[in-house]
Amino acid sequence: MYPFIKNETISHGRAAEILGVSKWELIELYGSEGFPYIDQSWDEAEQDAANVMELLESYRP
Repeated sequence: MYPFIKNETISHGRAAEILGVSKWELIELYGSEGFPYIDQSWDEAEQDAANVMELLESYRP
């Protein structure tokens, strides 16, 4: 299933449904097999965090 998730053919949730497990069980399975649930560089994660902070600042009263 992981190759289909990686290339975005199916979602993590759909893979879990097909396998008959919860999404959290699937995430735990990834970890035990050494597959990342989040496939993102540190720079991308920092940029995402900066974007969230910018949005929060714009919505403060």
